[in-house]
Amino acid sequence: MQIELLDTFLDLCETRSFNRTAERLGITQSTVSARVAALEAAVGARLFERSRAGTDLTLEGRRFEGHARSLRHEWNEARRRIQVPDRAAQFLRLGIQNDLAAQHIGEWMADFRRALTNTAFYVEPDYSNQMCADLLTGTQDFAVMFSPKPHPDLHFETVGEVPYRMVSSETDRLSGIRVETFIFTHFSPAFEMMHRAVTPDLASAEISVGQNATVAALLAAMGGAGYVLERTAGALTAEGRFRMVGDAPVLRQPVYAAMHVRHRISAVHRLLTRIVRRRLAGT
Repeated sequence: MQIELLDTFLDLCETRSFNRTAERLGITQSTVSARVAALEAAVGARLFERSRAGTDLTLEGRRFEGHARSLRHEWNEARRRIQVPDRAAQFLRLGIQNDLAAQHIGEWMADFRRALTNTAFYVEPDYSNQMCADLLTGTQDFAVMFSPKPHPDLHFETVGEVPYRMVSSETDRLSGIRVETFIFTHFSPAFEMMHRAVTPDLASAEISVGQNATVAALLAAMGGAGYVLERTAGALTAEGRFRMVGDAPVLRQPVYAAMHVRHRISAVHRLLTRIVRRRLAGT
C-alpha cells in the first residue's frame, strides 16, 4: 500500500474537506479523490460519505482510522530503522524545544551517549506542534517540549521546569519598567498566560517574541527589559549592562517528555526520560 494513501486519508479525517486536504498536501482535489478511491478499493469498504453538509467518516472509516495511524507510524519508523549509520546498533531521532536546545542539548547528549553506546542520534530543535506531528507519523522517536498536544496516540510526562527571569538595562524594580521599551515574551501558550497574569500592564508592548535567543539579541541591540531563561539572565547581568528585576515574579515553564504511546514502556524511552528529568532537577 502506498503511504500517500494513508496520509491523505488521515488528513481528511482532520479537515473533513477534500478541498482543504488538497491545499494542505499540495495536490489537486481530483488527486485526493483518486487516492481515497484507491484506499477504499484496497480495504474493501467505503470510508467517507460526501454530502452538501460536508464530508464525514463512515462507520468503516471510523474503525479504520486508528489502524491507519498505526500503519503510518510503523511504516515511517521502519524506514528509519533500516537506515542505521555504520558502527551503530540503533538510530534515534530526537526533538528538543528551541529554547532548551542551546543551553541543555550538550549535557543531555553527553548523558544519552554514555547510557546508549553504539547508538546514532539525529537531533532537531523545533517547536512543540511540529514535534507532536513528527511523533505521530513515526519520523521522530522522542521529544522534549513545552506544549503537549493531546492525542490518543501520544504519551506525555512532566520532567521538570525551566525558570525565566526578567532583566532590564534601565532599572532593577518592576515599577520602573516602561512598556515602551519592554519585550513581551510568549515562549508557549501556558507561559503567555502566566506572563499576562503577573504583568498585565506590560502585555501591550509593541514587540512580542517567542524565542529566548531572539529576546536576548534584541535586548543586547536595543536595551530595555524582558523575560529570558535564568541562565541567559545570569550571562546578561554578568556583563554589567543589565540588572535583574528583583521584584518581578520568576516564571516557571513546565517541560514535558513526549513519545508515541507504543513507546511509553520502552526501556530506551524510559531511560531518556529519566536522564532529562535528572538534569532538569539539577538546573
